[in-house]
Amino acid sequence: MKRVFSIGCMLLAGALLTVGTVRAASEEPTIYVIQKGDTLWGLSDRFLKDPFYWPNLWARNPAIGNPHFIYPGQRVRVYPDRIEIEPRTPVSPGTPAVQRLSEEPVPERSFLVSGSEGFLMEKGLKPSGRIITTNQNRQIVGEDDIVYTDIGTVHGARVGDRFSIYKKLDAISHPVSNVILGEKVIPLGTLQLTDVEEKVSKAIVTKSYQEIGPGSFLLPHRDKRRQIPLRAADHDLAGYIVETQTGNTAIGEGDIAFIDLGEKQGIEPGYFLYILRDVVPDQQYADISVEKLPSEVVGALVVVQSGENTSTALVVKSIDTIYRGDRVEVRKTR
Repeated sequence: MKRVFSIGCMLLAGALLTVGTVRAASEEPTIYVIQKGDTLWGLSDRFLKDPFYWPNLWARNPAIGNPHFIYPGQRVRVYPDRIEIEPRTPVSPGTPAVQRLSEEPVPERSFLVSGSEGFLMEKGLKPSGRIITTNQNRQIVGEDDIVYTDIGTVHGARVGDRFSIYKKLDAISHPVSNVILGEKVIPLGTLQLTDVEEKVSKAIVTKSYQEIGPGSFLLPHRDKRRQIPLRAADHDLAGYIVETQTGNTAIGEGDIAFIDLGEKQGIEPGYFLYILRDVVPDQQYADISVEKLPSEVVGALVVVQSGENTSTALVVKSIDTIYRGDRVEVRKTR
């Protein structure tokens, strides 16, 4: 089963990037010179057909001081089962042109998130406050409109403080255990306090993604648009897709999913997980009783935000339809 799983993972990894194959017949290495645009992710995928070998590549090569920085002109020794990066040497006037490439660092693979992904609000998380009414008591407001909140100086608020605005949706239960994991919330926009009294404040909506109204809750603002670099896992984990951002049963590449793994389980933003599905045996064609078949790899996702026991993840690859209830696994890079 482990072997079949590995083969499935390699097929999926090969689909993620365009691959080139370098085969060495012996321990005599093939020499490659890093070009502008190369990454540890890409080198691992190109030469070993395993993009997630890169944490090992980094760990085994002290010449790479930072996993996010490799440089054009560095020489790579490619073996059948590993890649070694030669230590960088000072460039001399007689060095061939390929060795005099720019010293511009090459960034590692990362994913851009907009901040509109949402999350599962777990039991221990409490809002900073709420919008209690709007200017002229309108039920729907947007950018540049005035609203009033129940946040004041007694809560440490000051003029100029910014908050993110959220809307609470349904409670989400686990697809297997039926335990309530939290309430799905989506971001609506941001506001800034303009007049603060003891227990209440006046604010202006500075950005709106969706309709905002009374009852929307607030959390301290932080810039949600950010790059999420891939990270190597230091232990194995397994869980489930418990909900989707859209609420649709079926999702695919580019969609957002919520999983039942969080910081308590060791999940961090940047972790890459395979999406698996059990294959049901058809007993009519088996001469023996078959209880379980190797799992099918149907996609992959990257964690973009982690909570205590749940996380938000971006589906980065789907080779089949992905459903709520599908299993996810992260494997320690060995």
